[in-house]
Amino acid sequence: MRLVIALSVAAALAVFLLYTSFAGGATPSLKPSQLAGHRGKLSVSGYVLGPVKGDPHAAGGLRFKLRDIDGPRQSVRVPVVFHGSEPDLFRAGRHVYVVGNYNGASLAATSITTKCPSKYAPAKS
Repeated sequence: MRLVIALSVAAALAVFLLYTSFAGGATPSLKPSQLAGHRGKLSVSGYVLGPVKGDPHAAGGLRFKLRDIDGPRQSVRVPVVFHGSEPDLFRAGRHVYVVGNYNGASLAATSITTKCPSKYAPAKS
């Protein structure tokens, strides 16, 4: 009897883990030009536009805008407000991944990850 209970609990945990890994914990990853119609928690990859203003530890936060890294819709701009620890390599002109809550007009960022361009550039011959 104990074996049946243990196997039932293990099966229920396995189903839960599969559900959360495939459907339950997904955060959409979008470009700034793809944000129309989206709300809530999401991830945005983009190019940081200057000027970067403010202090990430002050009430107003760190403020900047993102645009698409490439493609035809680079004119779309998304305002971002960030409170927290600013990455060392963060500045205008960098490619970043920003996770936060989008309200239809601006992104309240909870984390910023800077993509180092030198790691992704083709090797020089």
